[in-house]
Amino acid sequence: MSMNKAVSSEQKPLDVICLGRVAVDLYGQQIGSRLEDMTTFAKYLGGSSGNVAYGTAIQGLRSAMLARVGDEHMGRFVREELNRVGVDTQCLLSDRDRLTALVILGIKDQDTFPLIFYRDNCADMALTPEDIREDYIASSRALAVTGTHLSHPNTRAAVLKALEYAQKHGLRRALDIDYRPVLWGLTSLGDGETRFIASSQVTEQLQQVLRHFDLIVGTEEEFHIAGGSTDTLTALRRVRQLTQAVLVCKRGALGCSVFEGNIADDWSQVKIHSGVRVDVLNVLGAGDAFMSGLLRGYLNDESWEQACRYANACGALVVSRHGCAPAMPTKKELDDYLAREQSITRPDKDPRLNHLHRVTTRKQHWPELCVFAFDHRKQLVDIANEVGASESAIPPLKMLLLEGARQAALEAGLQNNSGILADTTFGQQALNDVTGQGWWIGRPVEMPGSYPLKLEHGDIGSQLVSWPQEHVVKCLVFYHPLDAESVRLEQEALIDEVYRACCQSGHDLLLEVILPRDAADQNEQYYPQIVERF
Repeated sequence: MSMNKAVSSEQKPLDVICLGRVAVDLYGQQIGSRLEDMTTFAKYLGGSSGNVAYGTAIQGLRSAMLARVGDEHMGRFVREELNRVGVDTQCLLSDRDRLTALVILGIKDQDTFPLIFYRDNCADMALTPEDIREDYIASSRALAVTGTHLSHPNTRAAVLKALEYAQKHGLRRALDIDYRPVLWGLTSLGDGETRFIASSQVTEQLQQVLRHFDLIVGTEEEFHIAGGSTDTLTALRRVRQLTQAVLVCKRGALGCSVFEGNIADDWSQVKIHSGVRVDVLNVLGAGDAFMSGLLRGYLNDESWEQACRYANACGALVVSRHGCAPAMPTKKELDDYLAREQSITRPDKDPRLNHLHRVTTRKQHWPELCVFAFDHRKQLVDIANEVGASESAIPPLKMLLLEGARQAALEAGLQNNSGILADTTFGQQALNDVTGQGWWIGRPVEMPGSYPLKLEHGDIGSQLVSWPQEHVVKCLVFYHPLDAESVRLEQEALIDEVYRACCQSGHDLLLEVILPRDAADQNEQYYPQIVERF
């Protein structure tokens, strides 16, 4: 790989600083629907640079985000999502005068992805040269910029200042052209879907800065705008006249091509780094995933062949899933996919890959937990009946139990590894009160004492729609390997339904297994066998 051998990773605390768009994506959940008809949306981290910061972090790079977000709920969400995967956010500035950018997106079919950018005077476009700290730029091995920030005088000046510091301190400088005509003022505000409109003004603006980069990445259409021609090779030749950067041209389902020197006269002379073809659900975010994988190889000084394998595979995995950042693969997941890629035609249907994605992208890891369980329902009802008390006294009791748990956690210094098990029936107020406070929270879904297993409050999928994401599904099942086959299969089918619902909703599942009380054989050696079975 022909690369600028910049300062090694051991000498700098950061691998890459991502400068550009960062936003919140609101994805319509009804596949095939018009945006006009969407009824529910999923909220994800978004924005091209935000996605790349996230994607490179979960690929094992020490990444950072340089941008602005609003000093409000959505800005805090962006910051927390980036922090969660290890992105450095000390230069992700909170802007009290502007709101975090939003994008509303939908998936109509394999070729139609309506989207609307809500970016009028948004926080990330308020970045100024004064926000760019030389010491911070110098602390990284690379600077990755996305092209939208070249569209406005203030953000353009900020980018140029960052590039100046990057050159001074020997950083590798990468550009994702990231051309969105609407963000250059070339379409109506509601037309975020259009990917290419020729514009000599945009071409000129881009060409003025191409010489500052060591790596330039774009689709064929993006190189068309950068090169001022709708013939891709002609456009690439024009770009080559302006920069000696390595050019990586994304070619859709074909894969990508890398140009380190002169541009060939014919495509037959151009090597294609191909990827595995997959069924496309959603192309939005695939480019950011591609860039994340490419940067993994680029910054680890691997060959372009290997860097493109990472990039193509990251893009392939994202197009088979819903969402951008949360659909991106982790390093462990990507490596597993690449080891088996020829046998995986449907990544979205591969059980092992989906399991790896689920367990390596968990929102919270708890090395140790001290949990106070007061999810009792039947027992407390029985006690109330015995003493002639009203069941209406149970919810206040659960609030007292929560307060006791808080006091105990405070006194024992357990604030960061405390949790509760509380129920919906009598403990909803306690659940509401503790949610968002950094506690582990489990909620039972089984009908108390049911054997075979039955669920309380009906269909699990319908229940989870209204559950906070941080709540853990706790399912207690009485199970014995020597149960009648019909009983075992019935229980296993219901537990599988609960698990699949959790996979769909993103909730963690805690399965509590107990040997039936009336079973003659209570040998605890059955438990490893049961765990292996599930």
